[in-house]
Amino acid sequence: MKNTEYFKDKKITIVGLARSGLACANLLYDLGARVYVSDNQDNRLTAANLKKLKSEKIKAELGKHTPGFIKDKDLIVVSPGVSNESEAVIWAGEFNIPVISEIELGFLLCPAQIIAITGSSGKTTVTTLIGEILKAKQVKAVVCGNIGNPFCAELDKLRPGDYVSLEVSSFQLERIDKFRPKIALILNLTRNHLDRYSDMQEYINAKKRIFMNQENSDYLILNGEDEELIKIGREARSKVIYFSKGEQLNPNQAAVVEVGSILGIEKELCLKVFADFKGIEHRMEEIAELNNVKFINDSKATTAESAIWAIENIKRPIVLIAGGRHKGIDYSMILKSARKKVKKVVLIGEAKELIADALEGSLAFERADTMQEAVSRAFSIASPGDCVLLSPMCSSFDMFSDYEERGRVFKEAVSSLELKMDCR
Repeated sequence: MKNTEYFKDKKITIVGLARSGLACANLLYDLGARVYVSDNQDNRLTAANLKKLKSEKIKAELGKHTPGFIKDKDLIVVSPGVSNESEAVIWAGEFNIPVISEIELGFLLCPAQIIAITGSSGKTTVTTLIGEILKAKQVKAVVCGNIGNPFCAELDKLRPGDYVSLEVSSFQLERIDKFRPKIALILNLTRNHLDRYSDMQEYINAKKRIFMNQENSDYLILNGEDEELIKIGREARSKVIYFSKGEQLNPNQAAVVEVGSILGIEKELCLKVFADFKGIEHRMEEIAELNNVKFINDSKATTAESAIWAIENIKRPIVLIAGGRHKGIDYSMILKSARKKVKKVVLIGEAKELIADALEGSLAFERADTMQEAVSRAFSIASPGDCVLLSPMCSSFDMFSDYEERGRVFKEAVSSLELKMDCR
């Protein structure tokens, strides 16, 4: 790692004790910082992570933020889920304490070249595939960020000459300062996270920060079929490359091929990686088939566009499970595709009434209180030859700690169904 001495003896508070907060706290403790952790949630996840802190010398508070954990600190590091309206962030501003995100901290310490990927959808697939083409070329690569392990949990594995394929969200980009990826990608821009941003422009502005520190020796890869991104490309100092889908390639694959071209990885090798790629957990993951009803876990689909993609790429009639925490999405967008394929929608979570309003008169739906109930109802609705698809169109934070837990609970509910059938 680089710049390690800078953090020694610094008083630093981590706001948020989910995965990225835990990784930051333990990393900074190892670097000799005096570490504090503050999380306004006191639940199963934060209690479990409290036990994973490396030392009792890391002072922590759960279920509240207090000024004492913010005042007189040298730096505040915020987790992605922490909003600008958080008391901790407001106090930091009042005390004139710098606030950065976990990816900014990772960048300051990272000795490797960073490829950063953002967009409204497709980030996880593209981030994973970039890692795969690098490995196929026998180049050391770590895949992390908003996928798998946090950036700060992977730094000790990295050396100069290695690469990081880093999935970054708009939330993480809000609090960067010097973050400068060698290659930045913005895959697409659609309505998303409008529960956090006042309008679409504010959301776009957060995404644009991914290239704000790039110079003309860096690269910015943009979707050439997105008019907003074509306009954005004119603002960049870096070398701008546009990708577009073709007969051989979908948009995600086209973006990866452009990264490969910059890194000297042949298109033929990329195509072989695509052909061998088995997909990623929680993204169009086929998990079981019961009575000729297929179950697909697409918990990572947190936008209407992602759900549309899933619906259009499944050949069977579908019983859709959708819902969660609302992000300002227009759910009626799915109607054109869903009318042809979706037999019924089973709604869960805080957004179920909003989705019901959008579907009323166009698609049949019913409501469920838990994931287990939703899976059971969906299976009872489905006929042999159908598919039960979890593609929520919403974030998971109303019922689950993240989309991964939501996907795991879905899979557990399907396994329980399978067990009941085996016991008959």
